[in-house]
Amino acid sequence: MVSATSEAEHPGLSRPIPLGIKVVVSGGFGVGKTTLIGSVSEIKPLHTEEPLTSAGVGTDSLSGVEAKRTTTVAMDFGRIFLTDSLVLYLFGTPGQDRFWFLWDELAIGALGAVVLADTRRLADCFAAVDYFEQRGIPFLVACNCFHGEQPFDVGAVRDALDLDEGVPVMMCDARDRESSKQVLAALVEHVMARRAAVTP
Repeated sequence: MVSATSEAEHPGLSRPIPLGIKVVVSGGFGVGKTTLIGSVSEIKPLHTEEPLTSAGVGTDSLSGVEAKRTTTVAMDFGRIFLTDSLVLYLFGTPGQDRFWFLWDELAIGALGAVVLADTRRLADCFAAVDYFEQRGIPFLVACNCFHGEQPFDVGAVRDALDLDEGVPVMMCDARDRESSKQVLAALVEHVMARRAAVTP
């Protein structure tokens, strides 16, 4: 979803249409995807949050997120202008296994992805890492520091997830706007560096 239109094509506009970049925010159940998008979006985010019900008992593990009361059932959507000519559209994936069929639709045209991780439950983000690796979509791993604590360093996370050296790993607080912006900026820089490396 990268598009740009010149002012010459639409002479009635006072300025060119900004370049739109699609970014996917993914990861396991309850890692903070909705929170990250909500903290950074310049518009009121679109959420498809629904209350957890007894139908999810035995299907959705609440281990480590026992206080969670709602869940994303389709997607989250937010928007942030980086400059007057560059805007990020953020699409958050649902975390539960039974909603993974939506990931292909949400990932179409994505420039890159943020895999949000909770180091208390690292195994929950394996599926997202595999998904983007298999499809060749550039991504980084952002470890959400719940309660301001992070018991593992970047090297330990990289080793546990068996990531290539080129995949950035960073710490963040999904509740904090500046921290979330740093994650998105790091992703854009990562994608640009990858493209520069393969451009003659």
